[in-house]
Amino acid sequence: MDKNTMTGLLLMAAAFLGFMWFNQPKVDPNSRTPNVETTEAPKKAMTDDLLASPSDSVSEAEMSMLAAAIKQYGYADSVPGEYTLSNKSVDLRSNGATVTGTVNVGGETVNVASLVGDAILSVAPETADKAVATLKQTIRDVTQYQGFARYLQGEDKSVRLENEVLSLDLSSKGGMIARAELKKYESYRGGNVVVFDGKDDNYSFILNSADREFDTRNFYFTPVQESDSTVLMKLDLGRGTEFGLRYTLIPDSYIIRLDVVQNGMQSIIPSSVVTMDFVWNQHMLRQEEGRMFEERNSAVYYKYAGGDVKNLSEGSNDEEEINERIKWIGFKNQFFSTAFMAKTHFNRADLRSKVLSKTEADYLKNMEAVTTVDYNPASAEPTSFNILIGPNLYPMLDDIDDKLYPGEDMHLTRLIPLGWTLFRWINTWIIIPVFDILGSWFSNYGIIILILTIFIKLILFPFTYKSYISQAKMRLLNPEIKAINEKYPGQENAMTRQQKTMELYTRAGANPMAGCLPMLLQMPVLIAMFTFFPSCIELRGESFLWVKDLSAPDAIISWTGNIPLVTEYFGNHVSLFCLLMTATNIIYTKLTMANQPSSSAMPGMKWMMYLMPLMFLVFFNNYAAGLSYYYFLSLLITIIQTYAFRHFVNEDKMRAKMAEAAKKPRKKSGFMARLEEAQRQQQAMLREQQKKNGKKR
Repeated sequence: MDKNTMTGLLLMAAAFLGFMWFNQPKVDPNSRTPNVETTEAPKKAMTDDLLASPSDSVSEAEMSMLAAAIKQYGYADSVPGEYTLSNKSVDLRSNGATVTGTVNVGGETVNVASLVGDAILSVAPETADKAVATLKQTIRDVTQYQGFARYLQGEDKSVRLENEVLSLDLSSKGGMIARAELKKYESYRGGNVVVFDGKDDNYSFILNSADREFDTRNFYFTPVQESDSTVLMKLDLGRGTEFGLRYTLIPDSYIIRLDVVQNGMQSIIPSSVVTMDFVWNQHMLRQEEGRMFEERNSAVYYKYAGGDVKNLSEGSNDEEEINERIKWIGFKNQFFSTAFMAKTHFNRADLRSKVLSKTEADYLKNMEAVTTVDYNPASAEPTSFNILIGPNLYPMLDDIDDKLYPGEDMHLTRLIPLGWTLFRWINTWIIIPVFDILGSWFSNYGIIILILTIFIKLILFPFTYKSYISQAKMRLLNPEIKAINEKYPGQENAMTRQQKTMELYTRAGANPMAGCLPMLLQMPVLIAMFTFFPSCIELRGESFLWVKDLSAPDAIISWTGNIPLVTEYFGNHVSLFCLLMTATNIIYTKLTMANQPSSSAMPGMKWMMYLMPLMFLVFFNNYAAGLSYYYFLSLLITIIQTYAFRHFVNEDKMRAKMAEAAKKPRKKSGFMARLEEAQRQQQAMLREQQKKNGKKR
C-alpha cells in the first residue's frame, strides 16, 4: 500500500473513532452533585404569636380571628349573613363575630364551643389536644392561604383524558397531570409505555405576595369536565374569585394545551405581583432494557427565545442558571420527551440534572426546572402552555412547528440528536425522507435498512469507482516506482527520488491523493448514519431475523457482574451483528491491502490496519443492532463492488492508456505544480544548509 493512501486511510479512521469517542459522554466522578430537591420558601403565619401550644384551649381572641377570616374567605351559607368553611377536618360557620360547628378527630366529632376556655375540661384530654391542634392549624391556614385554605384538604380524585395516541390521568391534588401513557408504544416491562406515573413527575405554579405563598401543589382542585377533550381543574375561592388550570387534549396528537384561568384574583394577589413561579421536577423513568445507552441520551433541553437549542450534560450531574428568555424546556430520554412550551416565554430558568445510581434500576435521572412566567392578577388568562408528551419522532415534531407555531421555528426536532450541522443536514434532507418513504412501502425495517443501504451506495458509487480506478493506476505504476527507489537509494537522494516519482505520476495521469479524497467525501454519510440509527424511534421494538429490537444491541452472549473497563466500554454482552460487521471489515481490509501497491514495503502499517476493525468491535458492541447491520451491509456491498470492478475494469487497457498519456505533453494540475514547487524550495533549503555545514567544517 502506498504511503499517501495509507496515511489517508489512517487519518479517516482516526477522525471517525475520535468522533465516536467525543459523542460518548463520560460520567465525571468528580462532578458536583446539584441539589435537585425543590426548595420551598419558608412560610410565616401572621398569627404565630397568638397561638399557644396544642394542649391549651382556644382563646377568645383566636376565635374572633377565625370568625372574621371565615366571613372574609368562606362560602356564603344558605342562612343570610352566615359563611361556611368546611373540609374533612372541620365544618365551621361564622357570622363574622362568632364561630359554630365541629372538629373531626379520628372519626370523632367535637363541638367547637367545647374547645374554648374552661369548656375544654368536658372533653377527654387526648381528644381535646388533637381537636385544639386541628382548629389552631385551621386558623393558621385560613390566615395564610385566605380563600385557598378550604382546599388544603380533600380527596385525591382522578380524571382521564385520552385520544387515539395518548392517555392522561389528571389529579385533583395539585391539578396536575399525574400519569401519561403512550398507546402506540410498548414497554420492555410489558404493556404500553408510561412516561411518568404518580410522584415520578410533578409541577406547580406559585404565586407570591409580601407575606404569603400560594403553591398549586398544596391544594385539592375540583375537576369540571367541560367536554370530551377538556377538563378544568378549579378552585372556587368565594365571592366570585376563581383560579383554575384548563387542560385540552388535541385529537390524535401528543399535545396538551394548558391554560391558567382566573377571575377576581386581584382581591387576593396585589397588582405589584407581575410574575408567577413555575417549578417542575421529574424522576425520569427508564424505558429501555439497555440502560447504558438510554442514560447517555437523556438530558434537560431548552430553547432560547429566538435562539438555539441547548442541553445539560447527558453523562454527568449538571446545572445551569439562565438569565435570558426561554421558549421551551424539555426533559428528554432516548426515545420519549416531555416539554413545556410557553405561549410567550419563560423569563429565566435554573436547570438541574442528576444521574441516579444504578441501584435505582427503574429510573435514570432527577431533573428540575425552576423558572418564572409573566403574570397579571386582573387578567382572565394570564398565561398558557402547550405540553408535549410523546415520542422523539422527527415528522411529528416537525409537524408541531408547522401547525401550532406558524412562522416561528420551535426547533423541537433538536430533541433528536442527529449530529453536527453537516451530518444533521444529510440526515434531515436525505436519510429521513427516504427512510419515511420506504417505511410507507414496507413493514419490515430490516428490509428497509437493506434498501436504504443500497440507495446510499448508489449515491456514493461514483466516489467508490473513482477511488478504485485511482488505486488501480497506482498499483500499475508500482514497478516503475520500485525502479526509481532502486536507482536513487539512501536518504541523500530522498528529494530526487520524490521528484522523479512525482514526474512519473504526472506523465501517467495518476494522482496519489485521488484514492483518499473519494473515500474522505464518503465520511460525512457514514457519520450521519452513525448518529441516525441510535436516535431512530421507528426501529424501537422492530424485529428482524434473530434481532428482537433493532434499536438495541442484539446480544447472543450475556453475563452478569461488572468487569472494570470491559463493562464500561464493551458492555456485558456480545452482539452478533457487531461480530459480523467486524468480520466483514477484516475481509475488506485484507482485500483493500491486497489491491494496494507496495503493501509489503510497510509491514508496520499492516497490523494497524487489522487492529482498526477490532477497535470498531469495542465501540459498536453497545450500539443499536440496526447500526451494526447497516455497516455490515455497507461493507459487504463494497466488497462485492470491488470484485465487480476487477471483473469489468481491463487493467491492460488502462496500462496502455497510461503509456499513451505519458507520451503526450501534459499540463500539470494545480496540485502537482504546488507539490513540485514545494519540493524545489525544500531542495534549495537543503543545499543552503549543506553549504553552511561545509563552511563550519
